[in-house]
Amino acid sequence: MLTSVEKIVFAVCIAATAAAFLAPLVLRFRIVRAGQPALRFGALALRWGELARRVRTALAKVLLQKCTLKNERRFTGLMHVFIFYGALTFDTMTLNHSLEGFFDGFYLFGETGPGLLFSLVVDVFAVLVLAGTLFLIVRRFVIRPEAYKTTRLDSALIYFFLIAVTLSYLYFEAFAIAHHPETARLSFLGGALAAKISSSGPTAAAIAFHFKLSWWLHILLVFGFISYVPHSKYLHMLAGPFNLLFRPERPCGELSPLDLETSERFGIEKAPDFSWKDNLDAFACMECGRCQDVCPAFASGKPLSPKMILYNLERRLLKERKAVLAGKRDDCAALMPGTFEEGEVWTCTTCGACMHVCPVEIEHINKLVGLRRSRVLMESQFPAELNQTFRNMETNSNPWGIGFAKRAEWAEGLNIPLLKDKPGAEWLFYVGCSGSFDEEGRKVSAALAGLLKKAGVDFAILGPDEKCCGDSARRLGHEYLFQRLAAENLGLFLQHKVRRIVTACPHGYNILKHEYPHLLDRLSVFSDENKAALRRIEVVHHTELIDRLLKEGRWAVGPSGLKNLAYHDPCYLARHNGITVAPRSVLGRLAPDGLREPANAKEHGFCCGAGGGLMWTEESLGKRINHLRTDELLATGATTIATACPFCKSMLVDGLKDKGRTDVAVKDIAQLLSERLG
Repeated sequence: MLTSVEKIVFAVCIAATAAAFLAPLVLRFRIVRAGQPALRFGALALRWGELARRVRTALAKVLLQKCTLKNERRFTGLMHVFIFYGALTFDTMTLNHSLEGFFDGFYLFGETGPGLLFSLVVDVFAVLVLAGTLFLIVRRFVIRPEAYKTTRLDSALIYFFLIAVTLSYLYFEAFAIAHHPETARLSFLGGALAAKISSSGPTAAAIAFHFKLSWWLHILLVFGFISYVPHSKYLHMLAGPFNLLFRPERPCGELSPLDLETSERFGIEKAPDFSWKDNLDAFACMECGRCQDVCPAFASGKPLSPKMILYNLERRLLKERKAVLAGKRDDCAALMPGTFEEGEVWTCTTCGACMHVCPVEIEHINKLVGLRRSRVLMESQFPAELNQTFRNMETNSNPWGIGFAKRAEWAEGLNIPLLKDKPGAEWLFYVGCSGSFDEEGRKVSAALAGLLKKAGVDFAILGPDEKCCGDSARRLGHEYLFQRLAAENLGLFLQHKVRRIVTACPHGYNILKHEYPHLLDRLSVFSDENKAALRRIEVVHHTELIDRLLKEGRWAVGPSGLKNLAYHDPCYLARHNGITVAPRSVLGRLAPDGLREPANAKEHGFCCGAGGGLMWTEESLGKRINHLRTDELLATGATTIATACPFCKSMLVDGLKDKGRTDVAVKDIAQLLSERLG
């Protein structure tokens, strides 16, 4: 097909394209490798069975497009599927196209059934790619949703290449069939266009000229697109699968512990402080903005956009690439202010909505908490109101600062034993700070304790010995305070030989179940035997235990007259830990008419605004998040709102008061069941 000179030129084009494509890829790979070690991944490469399983999982998510076909943007996701499979098809055709330049008449599949089918598939995806691209053009440049307001030029160039490559292929296919009719196979578009060309009566020389011209035009556009990909957001097609491969298999709310004993720096202050996985996250970002769409901070008018955190991180890494690669941390500027601002870092509720919807499973929370850790532990720069919160937790082991001797006052007159007086109790009821000191939380604690007693559950509480679980301290960046509180609680669990824990607080549940066990690797005060015993402790949320006891028939419960009932899913229960069935199972027994689900429910529930330690900060920017959630729940027409988190309960009660809706009650599931049982 090509002359000897043309083949040399073509070979040079291939080499130049390979260089243009690989050079930026190698740079980004080196930046990823320059990141700090990511905990719990050191031995992954040595565990071949684990690695093989991860490869299968990642390939399934990518090839089946599970990462895109989520239920947030189904139609947009479908258009992305068209383009994805179209890209795979055209990549295969590009290989054929390239070999055809060196071997005249080459066809990758030969004269086979798959070859006939492939000729049909190429034309089908040519139509689908054009349709998908046009849809995205209209969505980005006409409809212009908020999430699409970045990198407009990059998007325009990508759309140009998608359309130009597809149309140039059809141009080539039409003249290829006109030149060699036997190559038509099942190409319905190329066949129809070739028929139009032939009917216009062109000369054989003209057809041959356009055949070669279209071949060169298509291949050069493809090579141009390939060269541009590493510089664009389309890089996610390469980095995204690796991000899925190396995604830590842990609840999205779990944080990794800092090494407080040997580290000289804590948290993230400069670009080199990010882990290699953080850097990979930055390059894997699709810039689709799904995270921004569901972020409660962004929805309430605050400066935080999870998308922009990744967007700005990527640009900072590239800007300081020389210093990052050379390991010259001192040559890098601080990330705050400049790359990130206080209003971004301190308005994240760590609700995890961004991580749940991300197609390539980027971890946003770790980066924001890492920035908080640096501000708190290294620079003492944090919202002023947290001074009192941290001081209260340091002196009295609770954010309220109430004397720890009063921790069990809620239980006075209820005949609830202390664990020190009832050694060997089957269950420890870990009450938590809210359940001990907050007015609304104390009601939940009393209701749950009454239920457990009525069900004949053998349980006790720690009382004044109990410490704050440390959730707020950790998510606000005070890792030192968290680890101190955690070590004290773990010591108590060990001392009393605790085997099973039930708690009514999803934050406490998450941290006791997932983060305490992993913290043990960093605590030298416990022996290996003691660590093993602590890791064996079973931790359940009270909705799980209540559901279990109901199914065992521990209480005689029939449907009540409870109507117009809505349920608010706590983020740390539903999204971070996947507990959505048990609460609804319990409420289903109490509400004969069923639940009134708000617009955002279950794993897509909207945050109350108290997570991430923000219960203890002033919400001075934008609207109040609890007001937005209250509006969603009121829109259901509910007269009673059930929840399963003391923080959520407090925020929703405040939201209803602010809106003058004191006619709507907010109650924990334990309270509703307790009232039903009288």
